[in-house]
Amino acid sequence: MDTQIIWLAPAGALLIGYLLGSIPFGVLLTRWGGAGDVRQIGSGNIGATNVLRTGRKGLAAATLILDALKGVAAVLIVRHFSPGDEPLAAAGAFLGHCYPVWLRFKGGKGVATLLGLTLALHWPVGLVYAGVWLASLALLRVSSLAGMLAALSAPVSAALFDRFDLVLLFLSLALVLLWKHSENIERLLAGTEPRLGASPD
Repeated sequence: MDTQIIWLAPAGALLIGYLLGSIPFGVLLTRWGGAGDVRQIGSGNIGATNVLRTGRKGLAAATLILDALKGVAAVLIVRHFSPGDEPLAAAGAFLGHCYPVWLRFKGGKGVATLLGLTLALHWPVGLVYAGVWLASLALLRVSSLAGMLAALSAPVSAALFDRFDLVLLFLSLALVLLWKHSENIERLLAGTEPRLGASPD
């Protein structure tokens, strides 16, 4: 019985994170905004970059913000009710976004949600993440590459800020993000990955 109680809070943190992370804002906003099903547009991804291909910049911006905020919410809610279990909530939110049960586990690639998680878990890491993302996007104009570089900056900056308790978490999530970008990596190596505003990423 004691063992069950010990595992109840961590399991709850993971579940709360997953449920929040699995809210498919890209799908919901494009439907509510009359832009159709984002999964039938461009790359078929549910993230902000593909929502932008509907031509609705407002919907794309809202998707990005909400995808980040659900990561923030997962961490803050669990921090309030079960301090210490925030990393589990973060992992759950990220996996929920990437593999939502409601969409048959076909979700987004996690860039915006990981931004929210880094900001909530240790905001200096989040600022580095955002800076690398925006700078890479401005310089390279390749959405997928900017997102991957930002993700890889998270474990590095966590170590530089002496948050070694977060390094393994951020590294694991970054590796999942890279896996979700496997097709983008193939196109980058082939020199066929489109720049921002072009066709599918």
